[in-house]
Amino acid sequence: MSRGLAPFSRAAAWTSGLAGVKRACVAVLLGAVSVLAFAPVHFWPILFVSFGGLVWLLDGCHEPRAALGDRLKCAGLTGFWFGFGFFLAGLYWVAEAFLIEPWRHGWLIPFVMTVFPAGMALFFAAACVLAMALWRPGPARVFALAIAIGLAEYARGHVLTGFPWNLIGYGLLANGPLMQLAALFGVYALSLVAVLLFAAPAAIWNANGRRSKGTVVLAAILFVLLGLGYVWGDWRLAAAPEGTTGVRLRIVQANVDQADKWRPENSAEIFAEYLDLTRTEGLAEMDLVIWPETALPFLLGDSPDALAAIGEVLPQDTTLLVGVARVVEQRDPNGRLEERDVFNSLLAVGNGGQILDSYDKMHLVPFGEYLPFQDFLEGLGFMQMTGVRGGFSEGMGPRLLDIPGLPPVWPLICYEIIFPDEIADQGTRAGWMLNVTNDAWFGSSAGPYQHFHQAQVRAVEQGLPVVRAANTGISAVIDPWGRVLAEIGLGEKGIIDAKLPKVGPRTTYVALGMNMEILVLILGIFGWMVCRSARIGANLTGSYTHPMNQTGLGTNHQDSEQPSVFAN
Repeated sequence: MSRGLAPFSRAAAWTSGLAGVKRACVAVLLGAVSVLAFAPVHFWPILFVSFGGLVWLLDGCHEPRAALGDRLKCAGLTGFWFGFGFFLAGLYWVAEAFLIEPWRHGWLIPFVMTVFPAGMALFFAAACVLAMALWRPGPARVFALAIAIGLAEYARGHVLTGFPWNLIGYGLLANGPLMQLAALFGVYALSLVAVLLFAAPAAIWNANGRRSKGTVVLAAILFVLLGLGYVWGDWRLAAAPEGTTGVRLRIVQANVDQADKWRPENSAEIFAEYLDLTRTEGLAEMDLVIWPETALPFLLGDSPDALAAIGEVLPQDTTLLVGVARVVEQRDPNGRLEERDVFNSLLAVGNGGQILDSYDKMHLVPFGEYLPFQDFLEGLGFMQMTGVRGGFSEGMGPRLLDIPGLPPVWPLICYEIIFPDEIADQGTRAGWMLNVTNDAWFGSSAGPYQHFHQAQVRAVEQGLPVVRAANTGISAVIDPWGRVLAEIGLGEKGIIDAKLPKVGPRTTYVALGMNMEILVLILGIFGWMVCRSARIGANLTGSYTHPMNQTGLGTNHQDSEQPSVFAN
């Protein structure tokens, strides 16, 4: 072994040999530093360190333990602590929302900062258990980890309504050229690819410090593919047109502090602020004006005076899209209230002040917009963050809004835009996506930046422009290649006047949908099988010499007749 590579050998042996509290602390640290790969830092090379270290920790679960149950237990705990660090560092900003009204919710912060990341860490724990069940010395273990985490990330996006925030694939999509890979694979499939790429270099060194020749080959192939992906992405960006439609739009960012927004005495002032920003010079040229999620702290649909005021401001043939709460009541023939639903909605308002259409948010935020077992928990005195008695109700489902004079639009309220496979093809292709959001809950933390980056990736995946209106930012116009054409920064007040970008080409991801995710998973399983079968007849002690023999899992001499480059 060359002297220059000796530190990696020692690091692999030291990391895999950790036990107890030291092992847990290192796992938490590796998970936490992984977050540097995501917005706003985007230092994606850190994932080579974190996932490389995770491979070495799992090597330490496999090598010295003969019993499968002991290996799985060790792997599960390792994955849990890695996941805990990952979600604690990546989602710390959730606590910001509990400081908006600290007298009501502040006491929950210690629980949010422990129970929430611990619950999310169970996905990584399960992934590491599955990876350990598939673990084999050499490159097969890299495929095992990638397959397992890829499946866990998909599950995280779907189980219990799903929360696919900071999927590992986003770490690979930090810059414009690499972001173009989302048009081919989608972020779920790229999560598997990313783990494969980031884990392979460190996996060259086994737990005993020896190098795995097969993993050297695998890492080299992956680096070549990464380079080719970057070159292709750079070419795709360079060849992308910059055309716009004739639709002229104005985005209004009033930068209203969440702590002040719902005080009744501020209601009229906030409404006046939006009207003043809307009527800024140039309004007569606009086809569309957009206000963010829950822009107004009152029920616009039940406020004819407010609708009339909007109608007076809007020029002829100009439409306002505004996020507001909407109440629908069902009454019996005698007028008695039978049912009352509150929706987080997007309303289209015409220049006469009439409501043209509406969309009700379908994917609600647990504990933010509703509580599981709502009536029971409300009876105990608990209330979701928005404070709406009974919680918000789910909308009827995803659909296009067809507004006269505008291309069909996919409306996505708040974090609905982080769910890639809920933007479905319904026969008529959308001309753009609209994301209205209120990230004011999370102040100037990393949360709004992470949310914005995920909106960029949706644009590339779908080949559709994204128009984003946020209460305190980041509001922007994003083209189908993820390029930000106009932007208002976080914590700023202002407007964006821009033309709606043209729709991009239908992407491979859109054409194949979930089939692409299945294809990448199948290729991962095939890679694992090839690496594993290549070990048939190989001397297993090429990777784990003494400990393997000590546990009674010694060399299969019949297999040793078929050596392979993937064996060591």
